[in-house]
Amino acid sequence: MEITVYSAPWCPDCRKAKRFLDQHNLPYTDINIETTPGAAEEVINQTGKRAIPQFVIDGEWVQPYTPEEGFLYEEMVKRLGIEP
Repeated sequence: MEITVYSAPWCPDCRKAKRFLDQHNLPYTDINIETTPGAAEEVINQTGKRAIPQFVIDGEWVQPYTPEEGFLYEEMVKRLGIEP
């Protein structure tokens, strides 16, 4: 499984999302939208909004949180095939 995370250092939801991946030993590529040219525009082009973190899992864009609920632990456990 190939995972890319679009994030920024100032984003608490991004830190939470990456901590989740780290806790489950899931390797990922982190793309900092602040320092990677074109990364912020790519998020907007792919999702239609300025929202991070964004996961790209095997080419599929997935928003791992909702503004009202925070990080979607149960949904990401299922989506990433993590054993409880």
